[in-house]
Amino acid sequence: MSLERVSFQSTQALYSIAATREIEKAVASALPPHTLMQRAGLSVAQLVCEIAPDARLIWIACGAGNNGGDGLEAAMQLRMMGREAVVTWLGDEASCPPDSRASYERARDADVWFADAPPAHWDVAVDALLGIGASRAPEGVMADWLALMVESGKPVLHVDAPSGFSVDTGQWLDATKSVAPRADSMPAMGGFSSQKHTLSLLTLKPGLFTAHGRDACGEVWFDDLGIEQAVKEPTAWLLGAQEMQLPLRLHASHKGSYGDVAVIGGASGMQGAALLAARAALHAGAGRVFVGLLGGGMVVDPMQPELMFRDMPSLELEGKTVVCGCGGGHDVRRVLPRVLSATERLVLDADALNAIAVDESLQTLLQARSKKNQATVLTPHPLEAARLLGMTTQEVQADRLKAAQSLADRFACTVILKGSGSIIASRDSVPSINPTGDARLATAGTGDVLAGICGAFLAQGDAMLAAQRACWTHGALVTDATNTQVVPASELIHRISQR
Repeated sequence: MSLERVSFQSTQALYSIAATREIEKAVASALPPHTLMQRAGLSVAQLVCEIAPDARLIWIACGAGNNGGDGLEAAMQLRMMGREAVVTWLGDEASCPPDSRASYERARDADVWFADAPPAHWDVAVDALLGIGASRAPEGVMADWLALMVESGKPVLHVDAPSGFSVDTGQWLDATKSVAPRADSMPAMGGFSSQKHTLSLLTLKPGLFTAHGRDACGEVWFDDLGIEQAVKEPTAWLLGAQEMQLPLRLHASHKGSYGDVAVIGGASGMQGAALLAARAALHAGAGRVFVGLLGGGMVVDPMQPELMFRDMPSLELEGKTVVCGCGGGHDVRRVLPRVLSATERLVLDADALNAIAVDESLQTLLQARSKKNQATVLTPHPLEAARLLGMTTQEVQADRLKAAQSLADRFACTVILKGSGSIIASRDSVPSINPTGDARLATAGTGDVLAGICGAFLAQGDAMLAAQRACWTHGALVTDATNTQVVPASELIHRISQR
């Protein structure tokens, strides 16, 4: 077995609940009965000792199913380690699953303390109530126990998943009934709460890393329970640093080796968005960067004189990677037919996406690009994605993986669905989840910076890999920032070339 903190150093496979069930069934059939639960319980016990080494009393709340069985097994293991644990169990010996019954008997025989109610005082709590088996939000006594854990401000370990949380989608099963974290138990910007941990067993699951996953789960740990990597195709990939490293720039190279990027946007009053994208593209390694401002008004950027400004009619698109839409306003619609038709490599952002969402002729041009082997990357936030898909933002966020893949399939392109755990999807490939970044990116202009980085990387290679590396790099720019609630977009740009 290999219990470890998820570190994002290498790309890892993520499996849905259904896929995990299939893997569990397959491996359990080749092992003696109760083996996986014994391994899971031991892993839980070991992690309790890791996160709360000085805990004197451990409260383990167990549900009636196999997640509760993992908790019962952990209680027995902790007892064998000389630790004091008290179990509140919502199951019973007569009706619980066979493996859970076996763990109950082991815990009883080890003289584990069972109680009808939580102890008055405890040092760390274990949520082994529902795990991935939840089909609805916790109610009654279960909800009361979860609220007690959250409100205590003490360390909590969730077994496989916070109870009532979907590890497929990263959403609470009922947002109106989900248990909100205490303000003083939330992590500092850029980190995790030291009070909240989730141990994912057998497989890692996608919802742990997107939507509300990072806030709900805190620090994520993983134990494969001694099972070798499954052959089954994953539901998604969690991107890792090793695979996201940028290629070395050769000594024997020149500006032409790294491609030309043209940024088109910046309608009147919104030139800043286009400038942010252009500067980001330059700092991310583009050989040359051209700027076509839809609102005019600039011939040179005093802060970045390397940028080359052109009037839109005279801006040649052939041979360039185009980033279109940043600050484009309504004016971007008039240039989109030319951009969609003539550009070999294209990043569409912001107002370009909004224009396409309401214009079927532009949608047809976008869909036709793949037939001409023209690479396209869309970079919508959830509202823009909702407009393109003809649904609500809530429906997009309810299943981010599905929404991103639907966009990629509909428009035959690569999609970056931005947000916590950005999704990168492409037609005929397994989607990816980006783990870098945090709420310090939630400020105006950071999306323009991402579009510019993506344009620079797309100028040098494959669309899917460019999108993945752009997301990873963009999020990693806030990694070293300290003592700040936000990192302004202009500061992000300066950080790009320092990486």
